[in-house]
Amino acid sequence: MNAFLWAATVLVALELPLIGFIVFAPRIDALAGLQAAGAVFTLALLTLAQGFHRTAYTILAVVAAALTFAGGMVFVRFFDRELDT
Repeated sequence: MNAFLWAATVLVALELPLIGFIVFAPRIDALAGLQAAGAVFTLALLTLAQGFHRTAYTILAVVAAALTFAGGMVFVRFFDRELDT
């Protein structure tokens, strides 16, 4: 195993406390945890792509980053509607 695979293993292990926080936190705080988990997941995908020497896998990390941002914006939009009523 090279250093990139070790780093990816650590990043995936860091997802567990974030998932625990997301499950038990209030919804608006869970959204911040979800955004942080998305960033860590994207970094894990990038390090896995480098660790396996597959540059084609990098596109998956780029898509995950874009969808994490877009998904967060959708949740913020729904929370805004919920707070208005």
